[in-house]
Amino acid sequence: MDELASLRRQYQELLERLERNEREFRRLGRAVWRVQEDERRRLARELHDGIGQNLTVLKHRLGQLDDALPADRVDARAALATALALCGDTLQDTRELSRLLRPPILDDLGLEAALRWLVRSQAEACGARIELDVDSLPTLDGELQTLLFRVAQEALNNAAKHAAATHIHVQLTARDGGLQLRVHDDGRGCEPEQALGAGGSGLGGMRERLRLYGGVLQLRSAPGEGLRLSARVPLSPP
Repeated sequence: MDELASLRRQYQELLERLERNEREFRRLGRAVWRVQEDERRRLARELHDGIGQNLTVLKHRLGQLDDALPADRVDARAALATALALCGDTLQDTRELSRLLRPPILDDLGLEAALRWLVRSQAEACGARIELDVDSLPTLDGELQTLLFRVAQEALNNAAKHAAATHIHVQLTARDGGLQLRVHDDGRGCEPEQALGAGGSGLGGMRERLRLYGGVLQLRSAPGEGLRLSARVPLSPP
């Protein structure tokens, strides 16, 4: 009996040690992700306030040069017009990259406003019809808002760029102490395990991030049958 009690005690100690290690792993993982998002925020601000403003000034100066040129300097005017167009395109690309890195609307107005911006910008970029339904949401922690925004962003990128979807439906609901994000598309579909096994910043990476907050990511798909993505995360992560 003493030996059995000792084994039970050792087993219980092992379980407690594993639980402590799991909590520490999640804490460290969330800390790493916070650092990554802070770096995204800093880079986005540098692009917008630094490079973006310099390009704006450069475009203004080129415009002044164009206005000052005599009307008969056709070649010079054509060269300046090309430079102005290139400067304008680069400025637009810089602003778009800044918003994709970390859209200011996410920090300023919250998750719902950021999702509406994301859906609108993705629809304009890929030409797909994207619908968004958002339930009334409780006050959300900033990290949860960022987490669900990144999952939605990756799902829409996957549907538009890789699945060639023409119709995408995004739904965010809050119930039973958690948040659930669903993204359904009519694209070419995929093998779920293969998509999740890629890791990195794709759907597999999103699954690992959700796990850090006690969440789960599920995919239902088959080649040619579109993709149904469901992400659920508790309002109070462990």
